Amino acid sequence: MLSTQQIAKLRNQYQQTRQYTESLCAPLHIEDYIPQAVDFTSPPKWHLAHTTWFFEEMILSKNVTDYAVFDAHFGFLFNSYYQTVGEKAVRAQRGVMTRPTVEQVYQYRHYVDAHMQRLLKDDISDEIKDLITLGINHEQQHQELLLTDLKYTFSLNPIHPVYHPDFDLVGQLSTVEPQSKYQQAWINIEENVYEIGHNEESFCFDNERCRHKMYLQSFQIATSLVSNAEYIEFIEAGGYQTFSYWLDDGWAWLNNNQISSPLYWQKIDGQWFYYTLAGLKLVDKDASVSHVSYYEANAFASWKNMRLATEFEWEVAANHFDWGQRWEWTGSAYLPYPGFGVSEGAVGEYNGKFMVNQMVLRGASVATSKNHSRSSYRNFFQPQCQWQFSGIRLVK
Repeated sequence: MLSTQQIAKLRNQYQQTRQYTESLCAPLHIEDYIPQAVDFTSPPKWHLAHTTWFFEEMILSKNVTDYAVFDAHFGFLFNSYYQTVGEKAVRAQRGVMTRPTVEQVYQYRHYVDAHMQRLLKDDISDEIKDLITLGINHEQQHQELLLTDLKYTFSLNPIHPVYHPDFDLVGQLSTVEPQSKYQQAWINIEENVYEIGHNEESFCFDNERCRHKMYLQSFQIATSLVSNAEYIEFIEAGGYQTFSYWLDDGWAWLNNNQISSPLYWQKIDGQWFYYTLAGLKLVDKDASVSHVSYYEANAFASWKNMRLATEFEWEVAANHFDWGQRWEWTGSAYLPYPGFGVSEGAVGEYNGKFMVNQMVLRGASVATSKNHSRSSYRNFFQPQCQWQFSGIRLVK
């Protein structure tokens, strides 16, 4: 059982996480909660409800005697991909669910929160504590997805709506020296056998476990991310028209979708602009490039006669440079570590079943919730995905 101090800390983490999600929705109008632009994004209303469903389904329903679910339909509507839990609504149709209302979804959140607070006033087992911690981290993931999904939806509006004037997220951070003002510096990592994977008592996802040894040859990794100015050079040098820089699958994606720049970029009167959550802005050339796919990151690296780091190289080198502005594409396919095993039940569906046709990203982004990431964190998306705050770090 947990001590009183441990329970109080967990209760505080739960409260802060739930409140932060709702604070992200504070700038929204009621109309903003509903639309779903494409099948890989979800509306804010769905994120609010799904994260609540996780606590209800995984914790309250199974561990609180006589707990009554808020609404019997919500398990179907707000299950995401958990096959062992039961049927679920069609993902691409989340934006057509005008009912339940936004008000009802907030009632649902507050109902579940009240029951969770009661649960967290008493002794709880280590198993329940671990599930609550997983639920908190799950909600933090959806906080970032809420922003990236909302940005995609807003970007399709020709009047370039402003989510919040101080929420640019892709401009140069004041704490980082402008990249165009100095030459790229490189870190030398020596050939050796290194240990990879999470090695602390603190929380991690199951895909970070199974710490193991990995032999790495010597390499050099850039201290900073590729800037918008550097990426514009790639564009203007014909990077999107030169097939030799591209993987065949990436070349097909580029041509089939008429891709000619990072997501949200457009050229107006000879100048590059991009849509941000603070509205349409002139591209900040000193800032790190964002919203590029793995295909684009790999093509840029090929153009520079360099490459992307493997996820193992990135982890070994991570304590030598600052990271956290952008998720960084690696050259590693998302696969299980040696010894990885899928947990029983719905929790086992969290990561393992996605270990195919995806590439690993490391680090964190400006949209990642505070204290959510770590050097062993393994994010993953399909190689064509651009809508996350993803960037490029080179290796030679």
